[in-house]
Amino acid sequence: METLRVSGTSRPNAIAGAIAALLRSQGQVEIQAIGPAAVNQAVKALAIARGYLVGDHLDLYTQPEFVKLDVHDEERTAVRFFVQGIPAPTAPQG
Repeated sequence: METLRVSGTSRPNAIAGAIAALLRSQGQVEIQAIGPAAVNQAVKALAIARGYLVGDHLDLYTQPEFVKLDVHDEERTAVRFFVQGIPAPTAPQG
């Protein structure tokens, strides 16, 4: 599974494109973000990615969790989003 690392300066549209492409091709992706600005960019990217997947009749499901990562020999707490592609719900007819 691919892991995307998001920073506070990441462009949400670019991350969203990567998320959508990986969900189409692999069905899942992991996103890691350290710090409030990075988590904000990751959440925006997830919302934008949902729009990119509409034409493919796909939606996404995510489970966020806190994880400990070693960054430059220092332990940091990150938010990890495990994201899976799912069939988009169909609108009720009538």
